[in-house]
Amino acid sequence: MTACHTFQHNWKGNICAYAHYFTICHLSMLSIPRCRGICFDGGMKRDRENWLLTPAAMGRADQAAARSGIDSFGLMEKAGRAVAAAALRLLPGALRFVVLCGPGNNGGDGYVAARALADTGCEVAVFFLDDPARLKGSASLALSLCAIPGEKLECYEPQQGDAIIDAIFGAGLDRTVPDIVAAVIAKVGEAGLPVIAVDLPSGLDGRTGRVLGASFQALHTITFMTRKPGHVLLPGRKLCGSVEVFDIGIPERIIAHEAEGFRVNTPAAWSHLLPSVDLEAHKFRRGHLTVFSGPATATGAARLSATAGLKAGAGVVTIASPVDALQTNASQLTAVMLKAVEDLSALGAYLEDARHNAFVLGPGFGVGQKARDFALALKDRRLVLDADGTTSFREDPRPLFEAFGGGETRLVLTPHEGEFARLFPDIASDTNASKIDMAHIATARAHAILVYKGADTVIAGPDGRALVNTNAPSSLATAGSGDVLAGIIGGLLAQGMPAFEAAAAGVWLHGEAGRRAGEGLTAETLADGIRPLDR
Repeated sequence: MTACHTFQHNWKGNICAYAHYFTICHLSMLSIPRCRGICFDGGMKRDRENWLLTPAAMGRADQAAARSGIDSFGLMEKAGRAVAAAALRLLPGALRFVVLCGPGNNGGDGYVAARALADTGCEVAVFFLDDPARLKGSASLALSLCAIPGEKLECYEPQQGDAIIDAIFGAGLDRTVPDIVAAVIAKVGEAGLPVIAVDLPSGLDGRTGRVLGASFQALHTITFMTRKPGHVLLPGRKLCGSVEVFDIGIPERIIAHEAEGFRVNTPAAWSHLLPSVDLEAHKFRRGHLTVFSGPATATGAARLSATAGLKAGAGVVTIASPVDALQTNASQLTAVMLKAVEDLSALGAYLEDARHNAFVLGPGFGVGQKARDFALALKDRRLVLDADGTTSFREDPRPLFEAFGGGETRLVLTPHEGEFARLFPDIASDTNASKIDMAHIATARAHAILVYKGADTVIAGPDGRALVNTNAPSSLATAGSGDVLAGIIGGLLAQGMPAFEAAAAGVWLHGEAGRRAGEGLTAETLADGIRPLDR
């Protein structure tokens, strides 16, 4: 009986047994470098681990590392050994590690992992896709050093106690998985076996996060140097399980050169620009946010936005209300001010006060000409256009985009998937584009910051930057949640925060508010959960 066989635990495992298991399996033989970045405990050590490199960019970084004289096989050794360490740490009860190796460098990582696991005394089986003799470079060397006889992938039959290491394709897949791979994915899923994925679960597109025919559901994914878009865009995020970023030693200067401005949305991207309140602050110095109300039968959305803007730090918040809704709004407002703004003439008079510097238009406002007229009248101010506001331009958004086209970026658009498709039907219909790609094209066209909402909200700007948000709980999918988000962004805009950073901070703070409010939240309790960033 091998050392691995002595730990027949439940798959969730007793991680506390790992320290003893580490000694038994002689992991010191592996000389594994310390993991930096987002490791098993989720700790973030360096901002680089928030970068997102596309598979193509990561491939260029690999090539640049080789050109600079770095030993490519040495990088593969570190990657494969890190995979072995993760497997032993997370699945100490495995009776057999089954390593599925593909026809490229991902397969090479698998052969290194298989050899490392066998060296610890664990039972290891290897199954390969295509003829291993066709492997080249470092992957061929990894195969030659792995003494474990392999079998064809289609020969694999799950056994009780198997743990899968998926090293078939990784992040570079851009075509539908072959039938042989799809069949093995199905077998593993039906057997309920745990999967450790190398770089990305096979079957996922590393650029878009979409499933290409079939994909493993991983317990844990270990990737190298940075995450890829497929780790954070849905459905990829769900299929990756926990994600570990392991530094295999490519110099940061090389990674930085290939970075394309894509990152995970965290306070590191915008906290330095958050407004702060000094001792001499006056309410008007903290900005004046105006939220437009709908008619008497649809006033609640505006009040949610207004409350959120106030909690986000705006010094003064006013609801600009049609006359017929004044009484309804007045009966439910305290700290938020109220002003009758019935038509364009009244709005023009309101805009004569330059202190009215930021606006939210759309929540509960109504779709139509009035929304279009009001939005265009605000072309020189900072505007969050949400819900009915964006839908009002679905027939022809060009006047909106042209109105906000000059100077600093002042317009923030917050469409969900349906609203995005109405504003940008040609972009939304491109099945080859990722959500990041679509947001990039749309923001350049609109001369606006785009908050493309969803469980994987993308914040993009005309300058090429894009952030993917990952902290939003599923409980945010409730009526009024978007109204609260629009108000948070508006409140930050009112305080002078640049539009891109205001949008990104608003989305993240919105997610944190949802986390605080917990399951069963409503839009009202969500607004109560808005807090300043603890700096």
